[in-house]
Amino acid sequence: MMEEKSDIDQILAKVKAEESKRGKLKIFFGAVAGVGKTYAMLEAARLRKNEGMDVLVGYVETHRRAETEFLLKGLEVLPAQKIMYRGIELREFDLDAALKRKPSLILVDELAHTNAPGIRHAKRWQDIEELLNHGISVYTTLNVQHCESVHDIVAQITGVVVKETVPDSFLEMADEIELVDLPSEELLKRLKEGKVYLGPQAERAAMNFFRPGNLIALRQLALRYTARSVDAKMRAYKETYSISKIWKASDRFLLCISGDPSAIRLIRSAKRIASETGADWIVAYVEAPPSLTRRPYYQNQVDALIRSAEKLGAETIVLSGQRISETLLAYARSKNVGKIIVGKPKRSWLSELISGSVVNELARQSGEIDIYILSGEVEEKIPKPVLVSHRPWSWKGALLSVMIAFLCTMVNNLLFSIVEPSNLIMVYLLGVICVAFFFGKRISFFLSLLSVLCFDYFFVPPYFTFAVADVQYIITFIVMLITGLVVSTLADRLRTQMISARLREEHNQILYAFNKELSKTSDSDELIKIAVKHLEEFCKCPVAIFGLDQKKSVLVQARGRLAIPMGVNEEGVIQWVYEHGKMAGRGTDTLPGSKGIYLPLVGTEKTVGVFGVLPGDLQMLSDPRKMHFLEMMVTQTALAIEGAQLAAAMIRAEYAIENERIRNLFLTTFSYDVPQKLNTVSRTISQLLEDDKIGQEEKKRLAEQIHFEAEQLNMLATELHRILKLTAGIVRDKK
Repeated sequence: MMEEKSDIDQILAKVKAEESKRGKLKIFFGAVAGVGKTYAMLEAARLRKNEGMDVLVGYVETHRRAETEFLLKGLEVLPAQKIMYRGIELREFDLDAALKRKPSLILVDELAHTNAPGIRHAKRWQDIEELLNHGISVYTTLNVQHCESVHDIVAQITGVVVKETVPDSFLEMADEIELVDLPSEELLKRLKEGKVYLGPQAERAAMNFFRPGNLIALRQLALRYTARSVDAKMRAYKETYSISKIWKASDRFLLCISGDPSAIRLIRSAKRIASETGADWIVAYVEAPPSLTRRPYYQNQVDALIRSAEKLGAETIVLSGQRISETLLAYARSKNVGKIIVGKPKRSWLSELISGSVVNELARQSGEIDIYILSGEVEEKIPKPVLVSHRPWSWKGALLSVMIAFLCTMVNNLLFSIVEPSNLIMVYLLGVICVAFFFGKRISFFLSLLSVLCFDYFFVPPYFTFAVADVQYIITFIVMLITGLVVSTLADRLRTQMISARLREEHNQILYAFNKELSKTSDSDELIKIAVKHLEEFCKCPVAIFGLDQKKSVLVQARGRLAIPMGVNEEGVIQWVYEHGKMAGRGTDTLPGSKGIYLPLVGTEKTVGVFGVLPGDLQMLSDPRKMHFLEMMVTQTALAIEGAQLAAAMIRAEYAIENERIRNLFLTTFSYDVPQKLNTVSRTISQLLEDDKIGQEEKKRLAEQIHFEAEQLNMLATELHRILKLTAGIVRDKK
């Protein structure tokens, strides 16, 4: 035990040592330009310098603001790297000089900046990542519109598409994010005074990006983004130090739903609360053993409720646990959720007395977590669902129960003279367990009742009557009946859990095989074929993946073994799905007259295609879980295709750049060698023509020299022609 503790301490010490080698990253974060991020960064750097820290200004863009330039006085500034690009001299951050200088803290402005061609990294955040890996701490600045996860929201608000973005995975590594905020009125005043932009640029900004409504929306977006970042840091801190107590520092609540269709009222009410308070909300469903036994009745309804919550913007989770209250509270504490919302209990007091009340258990065990009880939208009348078991009462099962009871009675008749009558009950219980596992509780309970009657009739005196001579046998009958009921319930629950586990395992195996196949290739055409093969196996009906050409005409990129019949209506649906990025077709709210169902292949940046499936019946549409899993596979396909396309585009760009470099290199070489050889030939010919006293041997030597230089020129010309064709892609080199 002591050795194990010592190993853990060594691992923790090693992790801390590795973390100490990495530099610290602090981001001065703002809604828009002009709020004072660079000013705040320089002020913080001056404080660090006064504390004795080695501070270096790597790159700061002052935009010719006098107050910002004043703060640079007294700080060491790294000379900018000058790059010529299309006749323009660009100033860039000199990463190599910064690594060579290796200060304790370096200031690098404009995190989302795109570097000029020729710089080692394409983005400035990659430069900063290298600085951090070398143990140098970094101060930098960033506007909210440059965050990759919200740049589409910014485009929707402002109408301006921001191309320079920073991955959220990099921002999550920041040790500190300091929000630099300024009221919209003060920012507009600074813009008019020329403290944000100068000249015509300020006028264009005031007319477009810096409108009051845009500034208010961007400010709220920056505040919420910062709050999420701080909340993630707080949860990570609590997890690191094993703090289970709820810190009510953020406004987040958890809604617990059941399989009852009236839970949609709770979801809508929770959505209104989240919209009014601006809080994040999570919808949770707990698959506890009692609910697992109801799974055949409620699963489709639960899946539909979860999908409805997702459409309303909630984060959803399906939990598994023995007790609903304990599972919910454990999850709430892990997510630092301070409020749990549940619906009003509808069961009678007698039912709650027998099986317990989730609401009462939550109230007793919640501790610092607040519990809210809602009734939802009372004005909406939802019809009570008709619950039909997937294992209903059947005469086949009843007949089998009679046969098993008869068989157990025959076995007990053989054992009657050997064992005590009380031991004969075990034979009947064995039959009850078998029936419960294969046919469910109803049939097994019927068999329990038959077993009690058979035991009373054949093995309890007076024999061959239902009369009982000894009153103690009545207690035996009751215990036998209750035991049969409990055993059948447990066996039925075990079977249900096995079915649920098998379904999960099947889905996991499908996803594993699917992702494994996708990872084997980086060619988009091969990925599409692999996706079609697996999707056809899953759907068991005709599938295809479509795209659009330059004329917006539908192209079949790949199809399964069975073709989807295409027509003008189907092509119109595919074009609509491709352009709008939403599902449409049969069984949906959009273009339901279509023969197929069409889902967009939406990546992180664009729509890369449309997946179509032609279901033979409505079973797929009526199974929300199957549709949800299909959407998951389609999303995986879209991300894989988009990644392959981006990788191919990057390779083509690198190939074009390399070809251009080689072309320029050889052109430069030939522009030097060819004139030199021509000059040699010209001088030799002039010497032959002008000097009459040259002997025959000298003339022969000069002629041979001319011939040699001419052959060299011919070889250079041939090589030049071959290289130009090779770099243009006309021919391929043969090694």
